Amino acid sequence: MIEICPSGALVDGGRGVRFEVSVAGRAVPAFVVRFGGIVRAYLNRCAHVAMELDWQPGEFFDFDAEHLVCSTHGALYDPATGQCVGGACAGRGGLRTLKVFERDGRVAWEPDDYVQAIAGGEG
Repeated sequence: MIEICPSGALVDGGRGVRFEVSVAGRAVPAFVVRFGGIVRAYLNRCAHVAMELDWQPGEFFDFDAEHLVCSTHGALYDPATGQCVGGACAGRGGLRTLKVFERDGRVAWEPDDYVQAIAGGEG
């Protein structure tokens, strides 16, 4: 597991924490947020067009903190699943989920067959 941040850095429906992962040897932005009391992590790329979602660094939620929103295209995502529920990609996919854990006051992610740690770093 690779640490991302302290648990206290994530407020339910609030600002997320950005970090980088490796996909096919390339650095790719990712993020973690808290929703419904549970931490969730995704690659930071819209399913409609591969643009980063946040409208300001770490700002992923809409104004009501009900959906993750793509600042470029307005696509809306269910923060619990990453599924696209509104906009150009509605019903056709969603965000790529990352394995994320919360233990002992820390949030960490676990690489898988698709998403790896940045070579020489810890994500």
